[in-house]
Amino acid sequence: MCTVLEVSESGYYRFLKSRTKPGRKAVLSAAIKDIYEEHPYNDNYGIERIRLALEQRGIVAGKRRITTIMRENGWIHRRRVPHGITKATTEAQEAENLIKQDFTAEEPFTKLLTDITEVQCADGKLYISPILDCYSGEILSLAMDNNMKKELCVRTVNAAAERYPIKNAILHNDRGSQYTSEAFKNKLNTLGITHSLSGVAHCYDNARMESFFATLKKELIYRLPVYRMSMEKVKSLVFRYVFVYYNQIRVYTPNPGGLPPAVYRRLAYERYDNRAA
Repeated sequence: MCTVLEVSESGYYRFLKSRTKPGRKAVLSAAIKDIYEEHPYNDNYGIERIRLALEQRGIVAGKRRITTIMRENGWIHRRRVPHGITKATTEAQEAENLIKQDFTAEEPFTKLLTDITEVQCADGKLYISPILDCYSGEILSLAMDNNMKKELCVRTVNAAAERYPIKNAILHNDRGSQYTSEAFKNKLNTLGITHSLSGVAHCYDNARMESFFATLKKELIYRLPVYRMSMEKVKSLVFRYVFVYYNQIRVYTPNPGGLPPAVYRRLAYERYDNRAA
């Protein structure tokens, strides 16, 4: 047979052996499927996040190949655009926007963002108030309530200050009446935090915070019948998503190697400790 086909005997047997092995496309597809199945929320991963997750497992693949496999398997999702809910107060004094849409930071706990979003539950609207660290993308604190009064925002700051060294940080938010209230400003002054405010109707001035809300809703809220669930149940799910999955497990594309926010922050502290030693 080898003579008729004009191939070497060794080449023929290599061909037979290769027929039993899966192709590169099949191997890559299986690896992506494994990533999606590792955690319930991973099925929200897009092309870049999948590429980084593969890289963390020692698998190098180009975006074009990944895109083709994800499209063939129906793993590409449409994005949803969030809408802000806090309203500017006309009485608020103009304050300088200190970060000017620069959402990067050289060290942890130096540049922070906050805002409020709402979720409709069976027993009313749940308001969610987090604080995000621009250095790693980590959510430092999270307060939730059935109203969006200034006390909710003060509690959010208190929770972050109790756990992390945020003194002398810049905290940026929009001009909602909660954030321009005397109670909120006094709390920041007490903690030594510098306040930064977005311009009126300038939604992009806090775009990174809005991006987190979009992720939270796409990966958790929009997948659940929250309008039939109690606030307490939704609170539990949001808390677990943020502090167990988002901070600790989820591939976070802005960080080197896609490291999860809390993991990247801990590595930063290790580097600082090594320098000090």
